[in-house]
Amino acid sequence: MSERAADRTRYDRATAHLDAPLAIVDLEAFDANADDLVRRAGGKPVRVASKSVRCRALLERVLARDGFAGIMSFTLAESLWLARTGFTDVLLAYPSADRGGFAELTADPKLAQTVSVMIDDVAQLDLIDAARGADGTETVRVCLELDTSLRKLGGRLRVGARRSPLHAPERLAALARTVAARPGFRVVGIMAYEGHVAGVGDAVAGRPVRSLAIRLMQSAARKELAARRAEAVDAVRAVVPDLEFVNGGGTGSVQHTAAEDAVTEIAAGSGLYVPRLFDNYTSFHGRPAALFAQPVVRRPGVGVVTVLGGGYPASGAAGADRLPVPYLPEGLSYDPQEGPGEVQTPLLGSAADDLLIGDKVWFRHAKAGELCERFAELQLVTGDEVTAVVPTYRGEGKTFL
Repeated sequence: MSERAADRTRYDRATAHLDAPLAIVDLEAFDANADDLVRRAGGKPVRVASKSVRCRALLERVLARDGFAGIMSFTLAESLWLARTGFTDVLLAYPSADRGGFAELTADPKLAQTVSVMIDDVAQLDLIDAARGADGTETVRVCLELDTSLRKLGGRLRVGARRSPLHAPERLAALARTVAARPGFRVVGIMAYEGHVAGVGDAVAGRPVRSLAIRLMQSAARKELAARRAEAVDAVRAVVPDLEFVNGGGTGSVQHTAAEDAVTEIAAGSGLYVPRLFDNYTSFHGRPAALFAQPVVRRPGVGVVTVLGGGYPASGAAGADRLPVPYLPEGLSYDPQEGPGEVQTPLLGSAADDLLIGDKVWFRHAKAGELCERFAELQLVTGDEVTAVVPTYRGEGKTFL
């Protein structure tokens, strides 16, 4: 029996008493993936990206392990909620325009000490100040974001996400001086997320030329960014000598970013669940830990079954790589005329003939935490048993994005 077939047997046995649709996290795979992230971080703490987990119980589980410290959150509302529910170090990874949230943050000493917010523009400081109420006297902890994109030909060629406008080290330092001179704010950190390295697979199946081009691009991007990030950190430390952290990396680039002296901590989250977009990397190989099951509800003919629902596309540029994939049993694929449907999904392949009405088909989502927006709870599987059931953010009534 193959390893994947053995996993299917375990998952079917563990959830035999449960009707699909349902979602599971294999705790043995989850913990093994966590260990691998720590190993690759080489002694630098890993800050967990909450958008890739979206389950408080699993955030608590991973933060209890050696090598992990702090959360990287994705909205201000989420950040405040996590701070109120016991998490003590929350870095908001994206700028916010949540005036109500900023009014709360600036009026509560505990929240202000726990949550650090991201900025890359003076206008964001203005918004925060405008949101302060009469009690909004607390100092806001600020993290500055450095643009990590690789630019060539005087900026006409750009590789990387359109995030911060602060590309040059001197521009980051200039903003640090502005914050340092402004009452009510304090610079505590720098973040530089290299998504074009950490979030782009460099071993695309069946695309050897494209894969080589990606590896060459990423090699050049890592070298350029390492030098520029070090310059930016030195420039900001000249303004803020007591800078607390410099955050970088992502699941696909952990070991490369950790090797930079200027970086003090690594961000990662998707590497805990290992969704399908992380299959195409030469830098690491994780174990799929998060899956969802859909029930077989029809058998239209030979080599075809239909499961309920399953149309759970991931965010990003639209394409086949944003779709979930049928994973277990092996050998199933979508009908190209229909794909994964809102209510029904036909699946083709010889494996279909061995499936009965009510059997489960196991899928992997293209991304990590977005799966949790579809399910109110996760069945935590150890071996061939469900050992706990925990709510997702959605199950706790929280839908931040």
